[in-house]
Amino acid sequence: MFEVGSFRSTLHGGITRRAFLSAAASVPFAFGLDNRKVAAKASEKPHSVIVLWLWGAPSHIDTFDPKPNAPSEIRGPFGTIRTKTPGVRFTELFPKTAARSDQFALIRSMVNFDGDHLKAGSIGLTGMLEGKDAEVPNFGSIVARHRGGKDLPAFMAIGRGNPRDVVGMMKGFGGGNWGRNYDPFLVGCTDKGELDIPALKLLDGLSPAALNDRRKLLGDLDNLNREAGKSTFDKWDTTKQRAYALLTSPDARKALDLTQEKQSTREAYGQTSFGQSCLLARRLAESGVPYIQVNWSQYVEAMTPNCDFGWDTHIFNFDLLPDRHGPIFDRVYSTLLDDLRERGMLENTLVIAMGEFGRTPRINGQASRDHWPQCYFSMWAGGGVRGGAVIGDSDATGSAPLTEPFTPGMVGATILQHAGLDTQTRAELRVLPGMRAIHELF
Repeated sequence: MFEVGSFRSTLHGGITRRAFLSAAASVPFAFGLDNRKVAAKASEKPHSVIVLWLWGAPSHIDTFDPKPNAPSEIRGPFGTIRTKTPGVRFTELFPKTAARSDQFALIRSMVNFDGDHLKAGSIGLTGMLEGKDAEVPNFGSIVARHRGGKDLPAFMAIGRGNPRDVVGMMKGFGGGNWGRNYDPFLVGCTDKGELDIPALKLLDGLSPAALNDRRKLLGDLDNLNREAGKSTFDKWDTTKQRAYALLTSPDARKALDLTQEKQSTREAYGQTSFGQSCLLARRLAESGVPYIQVNWSQYVEAMTPNCDFGWDTHIFNFDLLPDRHGPIFDRVYSTLLDDLRERGMLENTLVIAMGEFGRTPRINGQASRDHWPQCYFSMWAGGGVRGGAVIGDSDATGSAPLTEPFTPGMVGATILQHAGLDTQTRAELRVLPGMRAIHELF
């Protein structure tokens, strides 16, 4: 497999060859001091990894890498505000996040290798160039294979389904060529915190509501137990077995029950699907799930007939960001950090927020921004990450990195290192072998 960061002579729709070679030049250090440094910080490896997948690709210039001195057709209409990190500014849309910049690290020189959502998304969640054309495992699938799960599945994805464009589903969302056993266990979450668990529908009409109706649930489980003898259970596919195991575990049912949270906590996250999903992610991390991916939306598009308001803001960018996307992310991200910190979980939980690429520095003819894989951001918190760090820099227009570009492969190596997969283990699994972790985060 080709990892993102290994050599290829040509790239289509992605970064320049010069930037690519700059990223690849760092690979020889993969087995040296930098990965050992990450491993040392991970000696008490995170209890969980939470990935906030901002599907559709947020504009880096309109969020966390503003260019206030650029021409108006680049800087856009938003003002900038100070953060808690001296000399670092965000756009005015993120005051709560700015007030907590000392709690997370920001990378401003991310690059992807394709400008297509499905292909870039697959690369972004697998770190592998082959991920855009072939089925290779998601970071979460790798963690699940290595660490396994107990009462709850080891890899859970929260959202309305696996990320997709109207034209098709993204590769790299799950186990890929490892098989469906390593796909994420899907859980949908509404703005009211009501759950939709597709796997339960395989168990003779059981619904998430049954999790809270103990008397009915016990009756349903008695029926299932009578029907699910050993021979029958062995014939069930993995998804059905996982659903059954979830229902029969009191701790698992408790983790999925948001009604057990204080009302003030639920209100702090906000009545949005993303907000309640992130609250659920915290509960799952608290219950020991190794890897949780929270999808901002199922679809990338911000304005289509099948839209659920992703970050693909080809039109209405400067309407959606101040009215919807900015306030939701600002509230939820800051609340999640506060919640994890107050519970003593932040040091043992690695939280990453990222999309598949950025958006064009120059505003388009529809007064919005298009796809831009040449430069974007990612945000890292917990798990020993240096709070307040700004890593990498982009040029004066946000068009390209001025410093070493960081690739999805490096993101994956860092996540896996902290989940307990060292370079030897990755080589044995043939996932991101030789890829260096981002030691600058620690």
